[in-house]
Amino acid sequence: MIQYQDNHLIVFESQLYKTTSTVIQTEDCMIVVDPCLLPYEVDEIREHVVSIKGNRPVYLIITHSDWDHIVGAGAFPEAIVIASEAFQLKNPNEILEQVKAFDDEYYIDRKTPLVYPSVDILVKSDGEQLKIGNTTLTFYEAKGHTDDGIFVIVEPLGIWIAGDYLSDIEFPFIYSSSTDYMKTLEKTEAILSNHRINVLVPGHGHVARSTEEIQIRKHDSFQYIKSLKQAIQSNTEHNHLIEPYLYKRGLIKCHEENIRFLLKELKVE
Repeated sequence: MIQYQDNHLIVFESQLYKTTSTVIQTEDCMIVVDPCLLPYEVDEIREHVVSIKGNRPVYLIITHSDWDHIVGAGAFPEAIVIASEAFQLKNPNEILEQVKAFDDEYYIDRKTPLVYPSVDILVKSDGEQLKIGNTTLTFYEAKGHTDDGIFVIVEPLGIWIAGDYLSDIEFPFIYSSSTDYMKTLEKTEAILSNHRINVLVPGHGHVARSTEEIQIRKHDSFQYIKSLKQAIQSNTEHNHLIEPYLYKRGLIKCHEENIRFLLKELKVE
């Protein structure tokens, strides 16, 4: 389904996990971000891009290597792929196996090839830019959820592609480093200072259309990590930290995964 649409941006929302896929059209190019998740949803995204792209090149941005964000990459074999340098160092077979396990569990058949995309343009550091005619993409490393994430700012449209950060429906899922995650969140102020942001698109959940909303999400995510670390170190109750979030029956598992991860990271017995 289409969650949000304007003259240049369409955000598709999957029925699963409210995962977003983004299509941006400028006068210079088409930009597709993390096409996912179910086969008919990927087909809808592909059909939309083909119907409007004309002679414009297609750029495929993969924000990070979680299986649900790479699953539809095979629908765009003609695309120029952009991802982080760390993304290409992952084990493709391991990640594709996660897709196959999901598909087997739910008897899902896919027509489009299941591929781990080969990267054409590597993002190596904060502030790198790619200019495509009058369109400028500015990249920032976004580590913590995974170690290979990126933010992308699309100008002059003022679109911030946030990957699995700054969601309104999920607290932080920490898979690589809580310290890195907090440092990624702290980039919010610099990004808002250096770019005029009109729309932020998270990997799961709903778009944010004001700096105030973005700052609230940053604050809530930061406080969750800070408070959970303090609770673990002091051996105090912490389940109240997920009370503000919907879908608690599912999210409690992710909260428990965060606890297990932080126990190891903080070396708490």
